[in-house]
Amino acid sequence: MTIVPRHYEDLETLHESTLPPRAYYLPASTAITPGRRARECSDRVHLLNGQWAFTYHPSIHDVTEPFWGRDVPLDGMDRVPVPSTWQHQGYDRHQYTNVRYPIPFDPPFVPQDNPCGVYLRDVEYAPDPDAPQTYLVLEGVDSCFYVWLNGQYVGYSQVSHATSEFDVTEVIEPGTNRLAILVLKWCDGTYLEDQDKFRTSGIFRDVYLLSRPRSALFDYVTTTALAPDAAAVTVRGSFRGGFTPTALRLHDAEGDLVAESSLAPAEHDSGHTHGAVLRVPDPHPWTPEDPYLYTLTISTEHEVITDRVGLREVDVVDAVLRLNGRPLTLRGVNRHDSDPVTGPAVDLEHMERDLALMKRHNINAVRSSHYPNDPRFYQLCDEYGFVVMSEADNESHGTQSRFLADPSWDNQVEHWNEPIADNPAWTEATLDRVRSCVIRERNRPCIISWSAGNECGYGCTFETALAWMKRTDPTRVTHYESAYYRDSKRSYDYSNIDLYSRMYPSLEEVHGYLDSDPDKPFILVEYCHAMGNGPGDLEDYWEVILADEHACGGFVWEWCDHTVLAGRDETGREIHLYGGDHGETVHDGNFCVDGLVASDRTPHAGLLELKNVQRPARVVDYDQERGLVTLRNDLDFTDLDQYVRLSYEVRCDGAVVESGPLELPGPVPPHSIVTLRCAPAVPDAGRCHLLITSRLRRQVPLLEPGHELGFDEIPLANADPRHRAVAKALGPVAEALEAGADVAARPNGAVGCADPAGAVGAGSAVGAGSAADAADAVRDGCETTLTGGDLTVVVDTRSGLPRSLRVGDRELLDRPMELNIWRAPTDNDRHIRRQWERAGYDRAGAQAYSTRIIRRRGAVAVHAEMSVSATALQPALRVRAVWTVTESGELAVNLRARKSEGFPCLPRFGLRLFLPSSMHQVAYYGLGPGESYIDKHRSCHHDEFRTTVAELHEGCIRPQESGSRADCDYVALTEGADDALELTAVGLRPFSFNVSAYTQEELTETAHDAELSPCGSTVLCLDGAMAGIGSASCGPELRPDYRVDEDALGLDLVLLPLISSPIPNSAHNEVN
Repeated sequence: MTIVPRHYEDLETLHESTLPPRAYYLPASTAITPGRRARECSDRVHLLNGQWAFTYHPSIHDVTEPFWGRDVPLDGMDRVPVPSTWQHQGYDRHQYTNVRYPIPFDPPFVPQDNPCGVYLRDVEYAPDPDAPQTYLVLEGVDSCFYVWLNGQYVGYSQVSHATSEFDVTEVIEPGTNRLAILVLKWCDGTYLEDQDKFRTSGIFRDVYLLSRPRSALFDYVTTTALAPDAAAVTVRGSFRGGFTPTALRLHDAEGDLVAESSLAPAEHDSGHTHGAVLRVPDPHPWTPEDPYLYTLTISTEHEVITDRVGLREVDVVDAVLRLNGRPLTLRGVNRHDSDPVTGPAVDLEHMERDLALMKRHNINAVRSSHYPNDPRFYQLCDEYGFVVMSEADNESHGTQSRFLADPSWDNQVEHWNEPIADNPAWTEATLDRVRSCVIRERNRPCIISWSAGNECGYGCTFETALAWMKRTDPTRVTHYESAYYRDSKRSYDYSNIDLYSRMYPSLEEVHGYLDSDPDKPFILVEYCHAMGNGPGDLEDYWEVILADEHACGGFVWEWCDHTVLAGRDETGREIHLYGGDHGETVHDGNFCVDGLVASDRTPHAGLLELKNVQRPARVVDYDQERGLVTLRNDLDFTDLDQYVRLSYEVRCDGAVVESGPLELPGPVPPHSIVTLRCAPAVPDAGRCHLLITSRLRRQVPLLEPGHELGFDEIPLANADPRHRAVAKALGPVAEALEAGADVAARPNGAVGCADPAGAVGAGSAVGAGSAADAADAVRDGCETTLTGGDLTVVVDTRSGLPRSLRVGDRELLDRPMELNIWRAPTDNDRHIRRQWERAGYDRAGAQAYSTRIIRRRGAVAVHAEMSVSATALQPALRVRAVWTVTESGELAVNLRARKSEGFPCLPRFGLRLFLPSSMHQVAYYGLGPGESYIDKHRSCHHDEFRTTVAELHEGCIRPQESGSRADCDYVALTEGADDALELTAVGLRPFSFNVSAYTQEELTETAHDAELSPCGSTVLCLDGAMAGIGSASCGPELRPDYRVDEDALGLDLVLLPLISSPIPNSAHNEVN
């Protein structure tokens, strides 16, 4: 027996004594500025946020005595802030799950030991004779709650992210009142709130009292219709306490009155009793590129409601999603309310920061995954120009993962909908959640789509909910992705779903739908999973989206990492926790660390990639011979010449040799192209690129003029396209490098365990042609020592790899050089990793079958026939290596490898060097300033960059491969002091590199970034091939084009281990 009725596991009692759902608004005695600050400005709103007395109980059965009386002392009780969750205040424990329920699966029942929290607060109340009715409003309580005021029971409610409103007029008194709320952790609604997030509990959104007149407008709906020269704003309303005369006035953004009317009796299918139409001449439509808002003032006796109105129409024509008659492209993200300190309790400043960061990165749309957001968030989106898919608080994902005798995916789909989605007992609960989502926010112009929920399967509950949704609000499009998953028992009704939605489809699936004469717009409701070091395939999806207007865009999963901040370590590093770090047994690890930004909103490389992929002006062709560049306007509503300023730069080896503006000839309508004259002079030698940058022409919400919107980089042809300093550095060793490459590339001969006949024997010395005194080789036991100039290289003939590089008496290698095929698996490698480890890539080592010395004029080389294999497995690679030392002291490296048949694609192919940790300064020419991979480099351009080992480390909460720099001509590492030791790697062709204070093994084995310890060396990886990043953590496998799966692999470069590098120290762009 519990102290309260068990409404929390009774599908017949979802709410008790709550008022019907209504539109969100905040009334006042006089007109106030509507929007995000209205609750602080209204004299009819009494905020109850602040410190509340609190007691946590591990079980509802521990609450044995009434606590709601006015005489219950507050002394001795803890204090917690409201809004907050009790887990973030140190009670209970955190738990993160994605799919599985955190409680036994027995709907609608929940555990007997249901944790709960008692919240008590004294409230001062002064009656207002003009507004004697008092309502108690709670905007977010997880998961359900009971309310008492002055010892009297008020009611019960659930749906964590919905607003609950109670009429407390009869129980509130002048003076001091005692408000008591009992919040339970679990309820039957928990089975409908199985979202991918940390499970938290408590009063996590605002609580306040509203004072209202006895007769007041209770609910109203505004809809808009556009015509070429006019617009109509229809207002429908219903009253509580009887009708009261209601005047409507509509002002434009400049404050001028444009229309007025009064509510009059009218019949509406929606149940509203009164209505009016406001005619707007010369309308200014609302779009995300121009979020123009009118102000609607609704005046009754003793009360004024002010609201924003955006004039816009949403429809679908010929399977194209349109806004105001034009195709709409959703450049969106999925966003949870999430903060590392406060969890889902986020304030207005947090919301504004999110939206400002999104706007700066060319994001124009948000899906409120997977529940309605704070009402103020939608008002911000109205004002700042974001379109929103607002989703109902409805996800029963865990029904998919229940025990089945046949656990195959097809059988899971067959039975997914049985417990809830296709169970009539859950229809009212599902519909209740859809109603609370739609009714509260249907006056927001930013919302263009309603989503009935997420990942529940499909069945009668959603057929009913979607039919209600479409009938109630035909002015928006409807969405429900999980309709894709249905059983074979019957046919289902999809007529009330407007968008064909998919999560994480392959490009082949997307093309398949778009090529099938689609009858609905295609939307990627979740794509390019941004977990860890992802995503890597954004450009591929956007090429498809921009090529076919039936694809209306999508929402990247997801906006931010979800972590719990647990303080700092002794070095000051923040410690962030994820699933499994709190003692829980059911969890999904770091699957919650999957955002474009860190939980503290530090942008990840993926966000920078997304920004440039979604740039508003895109180069689609450049004819260098004719000096013509063609650009496309990828905006949906704005002429390009009204939005951007264009400029160009010609860069040669990183230096700007020419620059200037690019003038548009006039209007460039949305989705059209324009060709401009751009014929700069190109130097005859050097690696040259044309960089075309677009910047904002005028101020728009959240952005200032001059803000960089994006860029295109175009390689330029010339007589000698080599980096000039690299060509100069390679000059003295070009012959040796090419000769080594020729030897390494020859077909393999017999593979043995000793030097072939004619090779130089142990203990003998050989000169390199006429330069015998300058480039020498000595074989002694298992070592061959090559010398030239100040350089000494010792090759271990057992491995075929150098174990020592010395310049004079300075040693460069802390450990022997390694052939490198392993990388610390990224989160997107989580599936292919099993194959990699099965093939032994994580523990493979090199072995030489034979080594021989090759003599050339001015150089001497060791040629090694090698393999790479792991214990108990056959060789994964056959490798031929040539190590050539020149008389001037350079080391030319030539590697050729073939992967053995049947082995999976490689993580990478190259060399790993362990250099002294004092070599911490880095300069390179290649893609930067951020990390770059074959499928993730659109935020980067070619330049000379100067940075440090620490700055090149791209931190991930769960350590993994990151920080690679691709398409490089050289990289130089130095100690950064006078007479400092320096190592420069110069490529015969572009290569990738990665430099870190951590080994791949430590990155692989460490669970949290704060646990990493520098290995004591600077670890330099030089790669001839590096696998792409992709988004296979939750999505299709890495595309073949981005795999290291070639028949032949190679690496050709020169190592210049010198006191003074021949590469000029002109790198000028610091990487921060």
